[in-house]
Amino acid sequence: MSLYDYLYLVIFPVLMISVFLVFIRFLKGPGIQDRIVALDLIITIGIGIIAIFSIISNQYTFLDIAMIFALIAFLGTIAFSYYLVKRGKND
Repeated sequence: MSLYDYLYLVIFPVLMISVFLVFIRFLKGPGIQDRIVALDLIITIGIGIIAIFSIISNQYTFLDIAMIFALIAFLGTIAFSYYLVKRGKND
């Protein structure tokens, strides 16, 4: 089994199943905190999918896009956390 077969047959289906499960958590999350974590995890899984596509297509410029998405996701999570802390103090 080559690397490409492993990516197609094992890793990619696992990532698709995890996106589905996390999206269900995003929709059913009881609180805003659960939804923020689920959204961050969906973006992280998307970064993994972009990395797999980059390896399969031999176009490594997609890794730059994945790094930008990672930075945006990190900053978004920090901003939401800051918002929740400030909202909690005002209540």
